[in-house]
Amino acid sequence: MIQKSLAHRGALAYGDRVSAVREARGRDAGRLDTATADLDPPLAVADLDAFDANAADLARRAGDVPVRIATKSLRCRELLHRALQFPGYRGLMCYALPEALWLHREGLSQDLLVAYPTADRAALRELAADETAARAVSLVVDSVEHLDLVDAATGPRRTSLRVCLELDASWRPLGDRGPHVGTRRSPVRTPDEAHRLAESVVRRKGFDLVGIMAYEGQIAGIGDAPRSPLRGLAVRCVQHLSAKEIARRRAEVVDAVRAVAALEFVNGGGTGSLERTCREAAVTEVAAGSGLIGPALFDRYRAFAPRPAVLFALPVVHRPGPDVATLAGGGYPASGPAADDRLPSPHLPAGLRLTRVEGAGEVQTPVAGAAAADLRLGDRVWFRHAKAGELAERFAGYHLVRGGRRVRTAPTYRGEARSFG
Repeated sequence: MIQKSLAHRGALAYGDRVSAVREARGRDAGRLDTATADLDPPLAVADLDAFDANAADLARRAGDVPVRIATKSLRCRELLHRALQFPGYRGLMCYALPEALWLHREGLSQDLLVAYPTADRAALRELAADETAARAVSLVVDSVEHLDLVDAATGPRRTSLRVCLELDASWRPLGDRGPHVGTRRSPVRTPDEAHRLAESVVRRKGFDLVGIMAYEGQIAGIGDAPRSPLRGLAVRCVQHLSAKEIARRRAEVVDAVRAVAALEFVNGGGTGSLERTCREAAVTEVAAGSGLIGPALFDRYRAFAPRPAVLFALPVVHRPGPDVATLAGGGYPASGPAADDRLPSPHLPAGLRLTRVEGAGEVQTPVAGAAAADLRLGDRVWFRHAKAGELAERFAGYHLVRGGRRVRTAPTYRGEARSFG
């Protein structure tokens, strides 16, 4: 009976979310078309009203814990700068060292954490040669081999570099030989392993140990309100047990590392886990970025409902049937396991869907449904990308819209001839 009741509650939560999405679509109908009427699609917009509302909501969910912005979810300097102006936000979490060096040179932040270990020797030499950048940028490491790589690239005589230990936050309910739930990243799992690596860093000249990072992707990156109520129940059960385990283990690891180094920060979580992660006493900051954008994958979370802040429009170029319209371009799948939920989602007008045979194609994307009957050649169909930042790799700029008016165009990383993937 308890499982049945919980499954019913999950179904209601998803139903409420669908209703909220439909209501938001109704409010947005025609507004984006009007704001970009003088532009030809394909084009992408950033709705500043939605972006600002999402930024305020993320800060609210984080409480008193500072939010470090995950740059890969935005990939647009103007949007990064805008988010940093909100109370509660501090520092950037970059996905590549060359990116961090560029953002630092542009004056965007003096606190940049490169969240993925780097093997870019040229970028390491650039960092080591710039004392100002070396004081602002922190590198993630999870082994002595990472330290060896840095030394081999930069030489022994250099300014000290800031490093952050990465802890594996995946859940292994049956131990190392059992199932692995979460991302496959760091080999460091236990307090003893973290303590030994911390001692190696502290003993090594040219490195300053300043932080710990752990990303619990099985909680932050998996929606707990899928279409299937039973699957939702299973996801929530796994996340509950995993959250208890990582909170205990993270606290023990932090204590073990602090025995040999004075840490400046302990970073954890993501957009999907802010409420849980912020309750951990060991955590001093959280990371978030996707919640600012509100991509389609984030429709399946119970704790929050971000507004769609970045969308793209495609023009109708064929009318092959009364309930089908074919659009130009649109093949922008998201990274991750190949599945329907990695495809872009038709957003406006409401009542459209991709076809199973073609999906989102490189040169054309058919959409079907009752709303297709009203579409004419040259009309726009607005889409949401499945993930937050990857759309920026497709467009040179986002047209910034506020209150139904286009304000200006902000270049994406691509528009500034920058690519770090």
